[in-house]
Amino acid sequence: MTEVLYPKATAVWLVDNTALTFGQIAEFCGLHPLEVKAIADGESARDIRGADPIANGQLHRDELDRAQADPSYRMHAAKSRHADLVKPQKKGGPRYTPVSRRQDRPDAIAWFVRNHPEVTDAQISKLLGTTKATIDSVRERSHWNSAQIKPVDPVTLGLVGQLELDEVVRTAAAKANRGKADEGETLRPAAETGRIEYNVGEDAGAAD
Repeated sequence: MTEVLYPKATAVWLVDNTALTFGQIAEFCGLHPLEVKAIADGESARDIRGADPIANGQLHRDELDRAQADPSYRMHAAKSRHADLVKPQKKGGPRYTPVSRRQDRPDAIAWFVRNHPEVTDAQISKLLGTTKATIDSVRERSHWNSAQIKPVDPVTLGLVGQLELDEVVRTAAAKANRGKADEGETLRPAAETGRIEYNVGEDAGAAD
């Protein structure tokens, strides 16, 4: 099955411009139906610009019309004419960002800080080709240009590809969920651990 190039951006466009069900959009974009619902409710992908799958050649108009007429129908993506242009970046080493784009990095950092706190500074630094000092200054609003910084997703800014961004967010979320699960196993009720809590006042009274 052909994968959609920009899953979330495509889902945003389909939510805004079609009458497809969450299930149909999720199936086409390779997302979970609840994630599509979150997009529709404005809880996710708020700063992602929609990508028209018909305009970029990933979906035929008659395929969309058929799906809108039949909620049980699942659309099939076509290979985009841009597929060969979207190639994974080489891993390892710092990312090079063109001079013309470097002024946009604080906006992208602000987007991560607001929308994806689970993504670590190290991941942001590697993805955007920035430094921890810059990330900290944006987060603490001590950046020299803080008044002009506005959260904008890095895909819209042209700093990274949608597939690369999705992978970073997915990896960070999985790691955060594992951490919560481990913490839940560690913090057990006192009744299970045999630990007894004492009231300081009562102890003092008993000592008297």
